[in-house]
Amino acid sequence: MVLTREYRICMPMTVEEYRIGQLYMIARHSFEQSSNGEGVEVIANEQVNDEKNGIGQFTEKRIHLSSHLPYWVQSMIPKIFYVTEKAWNFYPYTITEYTCSFIPKFSISIQTRYEDNNGTTENCLGFTSEELEQREVDFIDIAYDDIKSHHYKEAEDPKFFKSEKTGRGPLIEGWRDTFKPIMCCYKAVSIKFEVWGLQTRVEEYVQGAIREILLLGHRQAFAWMDDWYNMSIEDVREYEREMQAKTNIKLKTTSENGEGKSDESDETKSNSSKPQTPRTPKSPKSPSSTPTAEGRSWFNWS
Repeated sequence: MVLTREYRICMPMTVEEYRIGQLYMIARHSFEQSSNGEGVEVIANEQVNDEKNGIGQFTEKRIHLSSHLPYWVQSMIPKIFYVTEKAWNFYPYTITEYTCSFIPKFSISIQTRYEDNNGTTENCLGFTSEELEQREVDFIDIAYDDIKSHHYKEAEDPKFFKSEKTGRGPLIEGWRDTFKPIMCCYKAVSIKFEVWGLQTRVEEYVQGAIREILLLGHRQAFAWMDDWYNMSIEDVREYEREMQAKTNIKLKTTSENGEGKSDESDETKSNSSKPQTPRTPKSPKSPSSTPTAEGRSWFNWS
């Protein structure tokens, strides 16, 4: 049975403000977390037009993360390991899927919708009655949920942070019931891992890792508010492109210095000199692109 958990993350801002903050935070976070040949490599970032959802943004990334996995997982995979992320952003609705060619029976799919409320919509993502029975709801409090000590920074703690540009914060206990403005990310995460004896262990580990990333990322999106608050969508897209280029250079440099070098990196470099045929990303509603609930794919916390 596919495990589905719906995370509800409230933020002290509007849905439109969150759109800018989310793009800024993902670009900056990806750059800061990339080192030693590991991190997020951007393969594609382009506009897509979908019959149902309209114009959106398609991104494809490779997430290099071997050393960040627990030892019992590292023992089963090669050192040359990355997860492919494909995301379709039709804001305020997004679809994200993750696959790993080395582990074909492991996949994660994420559906997200954003609303200007404090998490009170009971079926925001339009699940069927059967899907609702299998869904677990988990509220994430960016201010008062525990965070691992190695991630903690007082400057990014919503209990202490106060935005100079908006006057928002610090967030007091119970803030989700009283704070204005407020919005909520409804994020349904489905995990599939069909390996007997490991299914429950892997699913629980991945859900825990995703929850940790969501908590950290949304704390940062709020704490970095003064950096992105006056940006337009054009401004943040330009910032996104600049940071993606810097991140790719950072990954390439560490790989060429021998920190995470692999046979595949040599192949990638040789292929980069060959002419590339432009491609159009498939719509997530196409049967040949986004899988059904039985086979969807792994992780972007966006």
